[in-house]
Amino acid sequence: MENRERYKRLIMFLASAFILTLQTGVFAYVWFKDYAFSGAIGEAFWKRGNYVVIAQYALMLYFFYRIYGGFKVGYLRVFEVLYSQVLSVLCVNAITYLQLALIGRWKFTKFIEPILKMTGVDLVIVVAWVVFMRWIYTKIYPPRQMLLVYGDYSPQDLIQKISSREDKYNICEKIHISKGMDAIKGRIDEYHAVVLGDIPASERNILLKYCFEKDIRCYSIPKISDIMIMSAENIHLFDTSLLLFRHRGLTAEQQFFKRAFDIVTSLLGIIVASPFMIVIAILVKLYDKGPILYKQARLTKGGKVFYVMKFRSMRVDSEKQGARLAMKHDDRITPVGRVIRNLHLDELPQLFNILKGDMSMVGPRPERPQIAEEYKKAIPEFDYRLKVKAGLTGFAQVYGKYNTTPYDKLKLDLTYIENYSFVLDIKLMFLTFKILFQKENTEGVEKWQVTAATRENLEQIKEEEEKEMKETGKQQ
Repeated sequence: MENRERYKRLIMFLASAFILTLQTGVFAYVWFKDYAFSGAIGEAFWKRGNYVVIAQYALMLYFFYRIYGGFKVGYLRVFEVLYSQVLSVLCVNAITYLQLALIGRWKFTKFIEPILKMTGVDLVIVVAWVVFMRWIYTKIYPPRQMLLVYGDYSPQDLIQKISSREDKYNICEKIHISKGMDAIKGRIDEYHAVVLGDIPASERNILLKYCFEKDIRCYSIPKISDIMIMSAENIHLFDTSLLLFRHRGLTAEQQFFKRAFDIVTSLLGIIVASPFMIVIAILVKLYDKGPILYKQARLTKGGKVFYVMKFRSMRVDSEKQGARLAMKHDDRITPVGRVIRNLHLDELPQLFNILKGDMSMVGPRPERPQIAEEYKKAIPEFDYRLKVKAGLTGFAQVYGKYNTTPYDKLKLDLTYIENYSFVLDIKLMFLTFKILFQKENTEGVEKWQVTAATRENLEQIKEEEEKEMKETGKQQ
């Protein structure tokens, strides 16, 4: 198994290069046959110009595959890889045809047939490649047999999440940290992979070093401090290495360019989305004659309160019993609201919040003051999210779900804040388009969840915080 692991990257590289080359070859055939020398463009490109067009197509396809995860066979589920590749092909072919229409100055549908046929061929190639590569991957790399080391509270939530990818992971045994280091190390020797759950930092460090020494793959749930360490800057001014933690949020130049980007994209978004917003406004009004927009107090940078705007998706009296998050199959949601929520179209009015400066295109999702206060009782660090402006989309929105627990949302948001870059913003915006039609990202909160955090999770978080404080006190 370990010998095969060494060749995993090479196998996936060759497989990715194959499908990219094959699809580029299909485009090259269509380009020369139906566009370059058929009179569709007006006059033939120079020889090198033809190669530039083909190379541009290949680069775009590679870019979209990388952004959407089209090459991640084995890492993502089969459907996710297939969805990523189909979405990439559709985006690239649409952009390519738009470019050709502008170059040839023809009516939009005049020469669309060749590109449609090419898209059909591409989709057949995509399906065949994904199915074949998945079959190959499962034959070479069966599910990894794993040992879970856990601490003072139940690991069932973690086991349930990991078990959802039974094609990739198989937790065969779990052992409590109280069994002692010798017993745990003895069990670790029987496995090729270990998951470290809710254990104190001192014990975790011992086990991490042991796994490193034995060349055993090790997975660990990061603490908040771990996320800060991951973004630290290495200082090598002395013969002792230092890690620099700035924790200052965005720099002045980052804030300037982020604001400029927000203004441009929100204006463009309002122009493009205005026909959809008019239709949605009419439908919301016609359904029950109630208000079109729903305004709600939310928190943004520095704890400032602003009023976020949404298309109303619930009944007018939906909060007569107080504020609470939407539940699965919530009867307060109107039929129109259910559609626009599933497609995230209820968020479109927030483009005006972005233009005004209350929000950013990318950032932590703004929470309601009352709910944020509730979270802070269990998670004192929850306000760390307020180092940057709230966002329409963001790291937690892309990689989490609507019902992701607050503690996990905080970790995702801190990962974004501590690793901020303009390129990351662009990537998250592209990924947002990908998740628009993924239902799991709009799932409501289960009935057993308390404002997206289970009672058990809240208790676990409190216990972990108390434990970390005790450890810190002992070290001091």
